[in-house]
Amino acid sequence: MVYECLQQRDSLIVEAGTGVGKTFAYLVPALLSGLRVIVSTGTRHLQDQLYHRDLPRVQKALGAGLKTALLKGRANYLCLHRLQHASQTSYQAADAAKIQAVLTWSRLTQSGDVAEMAEIAEDDPVWSQVTSTIDNCLGADCPEFNHCHVVKARRRAQEADLVVVNHHLFFADMALKGEGFGEVLPSADAFILDEAHQLPETASRFFGQSLSARQLENLAQDCLAAQVNEAPEALDLRSQAQALTASSKEFRLSLGDSGRRGHWQPVFVQKEVAEAFTGVRQAVEALRAGMAEFSERGPDLANCAGRVAVIANLLELFSGQPEQQNILWFETTRRGFVLYATPTEIAGLFSQAMQAYQAAWVFTSATLSVAGRFDHFQSRMGIDDAVTALFDSPFNYRKQALLYLPPGMPDPADERFVTRLLEAAGPVLEASEGRAFLLFTSHRALRQAADQLADALDFPLFIQGDAPRSQLLDEFRRSGNGVLLGTSSFWEGVDIRGEALSAVIIDKLPFAAPNDPVLQARLDLIRSRGGNPFADYQLPQAVITLKQGIGRLVRDVHDRGILMIADPRLRSRSYGRVFLNSLPDMPVTDAIEDVFDFFTR
Repeated sequence: MVYECLQQRDSLIVEAGTGVGKTFAYLVPALLSGLRVIVSTGTRHLQDQLYHRDLPRVQKALGAGLKTALLKGRANYLCLHRLQHASQTSYQAADAAKIQAVLTWSRLTQSGDVAEMAEIAEDDPVWSQVTSTIDNCLGADCPEFNHCHVVKARRRAQEADLVVVNHHLFFADMALKGEGFGEVLPSADAFILDEAHQLPETASRFFGQSLSARQLENLAQDCLAAQVNEAPEALDLRSQAQALTASSKEFRLSLGDSGRRGHWQPVFVQKEVAEAFTGVRQAVEALRAGMAEFSERGPDLANCAGRVAVIANLLELFSGQPEQQNILWFETTRRGFVLYATPTEIAGLFSQAMQAYQAAWVFTSATLSVAGRFDHFQSRMGIDDAVTALFDSPFNYRKQALLYLPPGMPDPADERFVTRLLEAAGPVLEASEGRAFLLFTSHRALRQAADQLADALDFPLFIQGDAPRSQLLDEFRRSGNGVLLGTSSFWEGVDIRGEALSAVIIDKLPFAAPNDPVLQARLDLIRSRGGNPFADYQLPQAVITLKQGIGRLVRDVHDRGILMIADPRLRSRSYGRVFLNSLPDMPVTDAIEDVFDFFTR
């Protein structure tokens, strides 16, 4: 099926349940097709797994000696120019030691891929000092251009028959943001997009625009460094860069509490926010004027001047009335903020992009259909003319799993819900002897559960946020009887096989937060066109998310486990049948005795 799609330059959408072997099912025809193929997957971790584990196996089995390449976004590669600056900058002792370790590694690495440096966490702030972004990369003007790891990786990709990328990189280039392989994308004969359920949200991000506190503060820091190295007498530039940092912090304070998300326009008209925003614009314009005199003094100052101009244009976008095709919104973190201009819909944009390439397109995932249909995915992505296929998991869910719906649960909006959830989960954890995920639809519910379980659980407790995700999963596996509490990032992309994970407990049906500004705008658009926002968007999206969470339980032909969903709406509401019809065929019970019997069989 995939081979035929590739040869005929068709579009194919395939849902392949856990255990089908979809990776091998598309790699074999891709390697035998004689075409130039780009394979994109959801995350860098999956990208590494695909390239370093799965692809070599298939090549060895086929005896295929084709050239392959792994390509990531520039932030995944060491920047020798920025490393040189960092090694000459004063840091606190801990960061200085890390910079020195990176400097030592830089003399040994061939790829420059920061994933090689396992001793420094991938989310450590030090990486931002020694990697580049599209903003601060000097391109051909960089003194290290001939030795640049990003340039070398791109050249390998240009020469390869099959290139493995991730969705962020794929859409960054499709949206012409130049993140990684703009030279490779136009020459491909086929695109295979794995973990395709992630595409609508990833595409929305990259077809839109954003401005963050980090962008402003990184610009200010780079201006300071460039001024010292290339125009030491330009003291006004120094004060202008410092003024930008100060104005960014003032603007963040004007936005209020951490964790806010909302439409931009109602906030922008508030006096304090408007004045702080004006302060940022004035600081940017002052820096822009100051840069005009010194931008030709060196490549770093020239780069900073270009970035100031881009940010000035973004500020202009957020200072006017929103365009109909974009949703202007914001969110705050403890120290930062991001302003977003997100497309109301990406179907037309993606459809046009597909038509620009005379290529084959394969979309695959374990969770693309809703009750056996692909309408929701196709409408969101603008894929009208495609062959579709659904392959159920080969696992015997009738014997390997049991769905437990605890009786007497209150409505999810009830303030007692989390307490009752934990009461219902207690016997399940006893029966499974720990070895469980508790998956929540909100951080608030997770924290409430964590507080209640802190001194009341007889098993090792692992809580999202207490350590990096990979570390939590490693410790959970080693514990043998742990209980892990997680939210959205643990609903997918987690593969724990064997008895270490024998129960998955889900608090609520995963409907998106109704106050999300992007969701509100999209529901309004559906309503304005005479559609049903709940049936057309909210329900199918929640079904796909629930299928992802459930997919954590049975990962192997020998796995066995209990799935508990505490939300009573599965049975009390008519739409509950849509969820149940979309799940694997497994026995259903509301008797806790059946749970104990399952584990004693």
